[in-house]
Amino acid sequence: MTKLFKFIAIAEGISYLVLFFNMLVVKRLNLELYKFLLYPIGMAHGLLFMSYVTIAFIIWKNQKWTIIELLIVQLGSLIPFGTFYVEKKYLRNA
Repeated sequence: MTKLFKFIAIAEGISYLVLFFNMLVVKRLNLELYKFLLYPIGMAHGLLFMSYVTIAFIIWKNQKWTIIELLIVQLGSLIPFGTFYVEKKYLRNA
């Protein structure tokens, strides 16, 4: 389950950055491409986000995280590059 969480953490972080890139860069270039990409990128990111949060709760007991560590892992999903930090700090040794 930890390997799955590592994969989802990295994928969620990448999808978050791709979503930001689409809305901040592609949209500003006045390309209509961003409208076409918004739904699939947003849907993928949403599914990965829900998976990340759910699996974090599932492996909370297995990893013997404190409540503070769980909150940091959960907060990592809201901050750009946060999931990469979580993967390095909390999941590298798992």
